[in-house]
Amino acid sequence: MGSHPPQLASLRLAAPPSKLRFMFVLIVGAGRVGAAVARSALAAGHEVSVLDEDLLSHERLNAGQATSWEEAGGLFTVGTALEVEALVQAGVERADVFIASTNGDNTNLIIAQIAQKRFEVPKVIARVMDPARAGWYGELGLHTISPTQHAIEMFERALTVEHAA
Repeated sequence: MGSHPPQLASLRLAAPPSKLRFMFVLIVGAGRVGAAVARSALAAGHEVSVLDEDLLSHERLNAGQATSWEEAGGLFTVGTALEVEALVQAGVERADVFIASTNGDNTNLIIAQIAQKRFEVPKVIARVMDPARAGWYGELGLHTISPTQHAIEMFERALTVEHAA
């Protein structure tokens, strides 16, 4: 009498649909930054592939983890990102996000442009140490992150706060 039909009860107990969209993220460069971002993205539920030319960089992906990178669902490819075959093997053709995080500005800028223009990856981000180059490429439509520029801004803010105190 006062009970609801079973289908209504089960609908009410179902979790609301998530607004999160899980993505395939390809990160080139498994240094400190690339590995940390890869682990964070994997923990957030994204599918993550990492491409690095150094097999030993794989160890950074496992550091501090309860399971291996692959057991957690991560992918790792050894190869040079300037070679299209390595990018394809790592999954660039299906990437929703491409992060260029090698230790070289030139490499990051070139592979980011390849991902953006040739493979039409929807979101491409390149780490660029030189703030002037980062700004210039930003004006050309490439999303860049300049740790050097961020450090400069943080020091300037710290000096302003110290001077005002």
